[in-house]
Amino acid sequence: MDTHSHPAPRTCCCDEAGPAEKPALAWKKFLPASISLMLLVIGVACDHWARPLPSYLRLIWYVAAYLPVGFPVMKEAWKTLSEKDFFNEFSLMLIATIGAFLIGEYPEGVAVMLFYSVGELFQESAVNKARGNIKALLDVRPDTATVIDEGRHIEISPEAVNPGDTLLVKAGGKVPLDGTLLSEGGSFNTSALTGESRPRSIRRGESVLAGMISIDKSVEIKAEKAYTDSSLARILEMVQEAASRKAKTELLIRKFAKVYTPIVFCLALLITVLPYFILSDYVFDVWLYRALVFLVISCPCALVISVPLGYFGGIGAASRHGVLFKGANYLDLMASVNTVVMDKTGTLTKGVFRVQEVVSPHYEAGELLRICASLEQHSTHPVAKAIVAAAPPLDAAPLRQVEELAGKGLRGYKGEQEIMAGNRKLMREYEVDYDEAIDTLTDTAVIVAIDRQYAGYIRIADEVKEDAADAIRQLHAQGIRQTVMLSGDRASVTRSVAERIGIDEAYGDLLPEGKVKHLEQLKAYPSKVVAFVGDGINDAPVLALSDIGIAMGGMGSDAAIEIADVVIQTDRPSQIAVAIRIAKATKQIVLQNIVLAISIKLIVMLLGAVGLATMWAAVFADVGVALLAILNAIRILRMKF
Repeated sequence: MDTHSHPAPRTCCCDEAGPAEKPALAWKKFLPASISLMLLVIGVACDHWARPLPSYLRLIWYVAAYLPVGFPVMKEAWKTLSEKDFFNEFSLMLIATIGAFLIGEYPEGVAVMLFYSVGELFQESAVNKARGNIKALLDVRPDTATVIDEGRHIEISPEAVNPGDTLLVKAGGKVPLDGTLLSEGGSFNTSALTGESRPRSIRRGESVLAGMISIDKSVEIKAEKAYTDSSLARILEMVQEAASRKAKTELLIRKFAKVYTPIVFCLALLITVLPYFILSDYVFDVWLYRALVFLVISCPCALVISVPLGYFGGIGAASRHGVLFKGANYLDLMASVNTVVMDKTGTLTKGVFRVQEVVSPHYEAGELLRICASLEQHSTHPVAKAIVAAAPPLDAAPLRQVEELAGKGLRGYKGEQEIMAGNRKLMREYEVDYDEAIDTLTDTAVIVAIDRQYAGYIRIADEVKEDAADAIRQLHAQGIRQTVMLSGDRASVTRSVAERIGIDEAYGDLLPEGKVKHLEQLKAYPSKVVAFVGDGINDAPVLALSDIGIAMGGMGSDAAIEIADVVIQTDRPSQIAVAIRIAKATKQIVLQNIVLAISIKLIVMLLGAVGLATMWAAVFADVGVALLAILNAIRILRMKF
């Protein structure tokens, strides 16, 4: 009997999204436009090169050509009208094309609606292309998880797995939940989470994240979190929420369209009626035609479509590079950043301490390491772990009376021999005369004393990330005026790392409130737009306070990832500069689209009002400009950053 109970499957925060959408340009979508185009071409050919149809048959023919593309727009116009939204692109197109029919311009009425419909199809295709990079993330969600229970393999949904369960992930299979690797080791594809194509080797006891793919063999993993709390679920939730957070430019354009549309309706009415009171040779059909041309030109769809699409494309391009923006508004902010403040450990350094040097006047390096490690094995401090990892095999004889002296080190006895390992404070407290050269070291030094006599020291340092110096160079090249490091580590260590990688200013020995104080001082200058980059729980206050918070998301704390505005999934500091480049490129494309749409429309609107632009010019100004703007917007997806 199966005694291992599982709760009913929970609904994942991301389930609503479903699988990635299929391409929009299927043949069924083109069928109405194809029918309209065929009937339009035949009708125009009859008008110009064959015997013209009787007037009533000609009207029926062009109505038949109009309805396949016009009927969907009629439905949308009726729907928006029932919602008390009369002034929109659907009503604009409908009035302009029906007006063209009323004055006998049947081919132009059909052509306007046909090209508008084709433009909508291309717009839908462009939106799906931009969404594709984001929706592709949904494909990495595992459908099932294999739980190992008393030697049996049980297939259940990832949402039903309990923390503590042992999971089997087969070669080529997706890791369903965050956990700890129980097998000896394995190679994992992390591209879905980090954007990195290079496989990552993970050893026993190290963390494995949901969404990774086991490349070479089956492995066992201990689930540490529920599926809804996993890295993958958080990423999907953040990406899905991103599109709902509008940038200021996008919100401004939508407000502009709501005011702009009724204004152009009134202007079109004036173009039709006002000349009657001014001109002696007023012809109603001529001025109505000009008003209809004006209406077609004035449709704001190029702005309303291409601006949000530009931001959506920016979010998609960033996600492909392992950078997650939690909203379009943060793309705008990131493009304006001129001051970058960074944490040290885990952000610019690996957060992994390693022994750099062993110095002793009396002992071999290996022997001193063994003596020190026999004591340090009783501590869980990262420095202690580094010493134990670097030491030769330890003696079997256990130490006795081991005590940890908070903030100083450890003390214990091996037989009758007293061993101490710690910092300068510990040595001073027990009046041990150590080498004064240790006081000049910028790295962490663990001093060893045997029977209150100085035996040597072990120098330990956190490794700087390979791309840290390059990241700072790129930031300065991007126009970042000031780079600052804030760290809780010793001031001397902090300054040493800052000098090595080229950071402008560095401050150490800071508690979280100290970091907050420094950030407040920077933000006191109105001209500064400050981004803070961190990865730990202690960074949460400054991430929230900064203009834009950036979290190292690969192995960063949940608190930092949740509160940040941007998440760097690769944990590489050089991606900060990539995020800024993508944000600037997005903003540039959006501005290009605004200038393109407004300038061309204004020119053709003026020409149309005075009778120098035809309905065909209006079609170009509307649908043509929209297509150009859309193609420009999706260009960001093919850019290299």
